[in-house]
Amino acid sequence: MPVGVGSVREARTVPFHQSLPRLLRDPLGAIEEMGRESDGEITRVNLGVLRPYLVTRPEHVQHILRDNAANYRREGLMWKPLSRLVGEPSGADPAWPLKRRIFQTLLTGKNIETYTDEMAATIAANVDDLGRRYGAGAPVDCSDELTRIVYRAILRIFIGDRLSLADADRLGEAITIATTSSFRSRMLLPFVPHAVPLPGDHAFHQAVQKVDDIIFPIIEEARRQGVGEREGGGHDIVSLLLRARDDEGGKLDDQGVRDGVVSLFVAGTETTVTALSWLWVVLDAHPDVMGRLRDEIEDVVGTAQPTRAHLPRLRYTKMVLQELLRIYSVGWIIPRIVDRDDVIDGVRMHRGATVAVSPYLTHRVPDVWPDPQAFDPERFAPGRSRHRFAYLAFGAGPHQCVGSVFFTVEAQLIVASMIGRLRPVLHGPAGVRPQAGLTLKPREPIAISLDPVNAK
Repeated sequence: MPVGVGSVREARTVPFHQSLPRLLRDPLGAIEEMGRESDGEITRVNLGVLRPYLVTRPEHVQHILRDNAANYRREGLMWKPLSRLVGEPSGADPAWPLKRRIFQTLLTGKNIETYTDEMAATIAANVDDLGRRYGAGAPVDCSDELTRIVYRAILRIFIGDRLSLADADRLGEAITIATTSSFRSRMLLPFVPHAVPLPGDHAFHQAVQKVDDIIFPIIEEARRQGVGEREGGGHDIVSLLLRARDDEGGKLDDQGVRDGVVSLFVAGTETTVTALSWLWVVLDAHPDVMGRLRDEIEDVVGTAQPTRAHLPRLRYTKMVLQELLRIYSVGWIIPRIVDRDDVIDGVRMHRGATVAVSPYLTHRVPDVWPDPQAFDPERFAPGRSRHRFAYLAFGAGPHQCVGSVFFTVEAQLIVASMIGRLRPVLHGPAGVRPQAGLTLKPREPIAISLDPVNAK
């Protein structure tokens, strides 16, 4: 049933002359401002050809993402440019259930426990290598180094020896370029055909070509080895995708396998790298949080290698990561297309219109999150409760990201390794603002210095 149905009305609209200039100047700032002005009311933003509904209230989000999810298709806005990198969105991809089953095999529940210690050892070794390469006081680009750590951990666990370290670094660089180059212009102008060039398109196409040049030969070699035709064998993502069969015995073609591999790399790295880049900005601004975080890590792990056994006791570390994803909602927007006319809280939702659910705004609703701009990990202390759709760090409903547990484990291990074995300190810049693209990345590069653990 629609939420709060009574008399049906049209949504409050932000006029074209107010919305477009603000969005072109500062998309995220404009959306945040419009979210405050709407005060939880469903609002339509007039951008001329495109007039999306902006939705912020948890109960409205629940209707769109769960209660009537079939009526809100995963199309438009970010899905159109994203499809050129990772394949069609789940609603338009008949092979998605097959790929999702493989991702669940790798990224959820007890499956993670089987490789957590191996992942921890890989992370610790790369953190040690980072310390050796740069030494005390030398600034490093946070995103570049975190990407290196995360990709090598994923390479070890999910790809095995199918991809060299050099190619893993090249793949990481290409995917980073692809997810930052043209997404802003393509998201603001989803109705513009791909044949019409927009800023960033050339860099995007070059990056996607580099991804293809790395991944397709791996798939071709695996097929030559007969991986897809025999049971058992490797448990890497390429082998699993090649062996996967749907209920009718159908299998993925090379493009489907390639899209599955790239989806895993994007899902397994983008949130972790982006969130942990923001972590050092937050800890620099909140030394009390840094102090408590360091105390917990020193007490639980010390300077040893973190393991699966340490994770349950890294409670405050997990709370910090949860609050980090509330403030810096990496997946800052969840777009949908209305399939059939609907009514939410008395507001008519017109067929064919775009709906923009924004975790970034939902995470700032004042009556759900008191003092929403304040960084307070205690919001996630045991016993705290809130509307189940108030926290959307990994989406919600039938399309919720399957990698939420994997992120928590991976991020805890990286934070425990870096803070336990080094002394990461923000080198600059302070007060960096987020920039909206595929994810919520820092506007300027974030640099940290890495002092020895015994530095005063």
